[in-house]
Amino acid sequence: MTGLPQDATVLILPGIQGSGPGHWQSLWERRHPRVRRVQQRDWDAPQLEEWSRALEAAVAAARSPVVLAAHSLGCLLAAHWAARTRLAVHGALLVAAPDPAGPGFPQAAASFAPVPARALPFASVLVASRDDPYGSLEFARRQAAVWGSELVDLGERGHINADSGLGDWPEGWARLQALLAAG
Repeated sequence: MTGLPQDATVLILPGIQGSGPGHWQSLWERRHPRVRRVQQRDWDAPQLEEWSRALEAAVAAARSPVVLAAHSLGCLLAAHWAARTRLAVHGALLVAAPDPAGPGFPQAAASFAPVPARALPFASVLVASRDDPYGSLEFARRQAAVWGSELVDLGERGHINADSGLGDWPEGWARLQALLAAG
């Protein structure tokens, strides 16, 4: 796994439950000192306004360039935050975005709906799985078009989490590195 540029910061945006110890986000965080998790007060009862304030503070405190590495509800957080902030990030790796209108979307995350229907003001890659129980590939295609994101179809990898058997997910790390190198 290659290192980040000396001045780069990667902010990890987990979804509900905060990405456990075997999740690729947690493995990246442990492996590299410039990767930091945006901490939330309550990982099980997400509130958009509270989570957005935590992200705003983390971006404001980080060194540039900043790249977001979001999973699941963290993708929706990134989209909502981008629609409101005056701060800039270099890019975002958005993985397994859930569909708030889908049958598997948790009621506890209702404040994250609807998803902003505007282009993201930074480079982004949206990685999706064909058998994600929280967001269909079609939903990912629509969001990638709206957000202006490159869409990556990972095949059948479930929710692209620890249960997907990705380990520290070198392919995802390479995509994150490419975002940092772009533009």
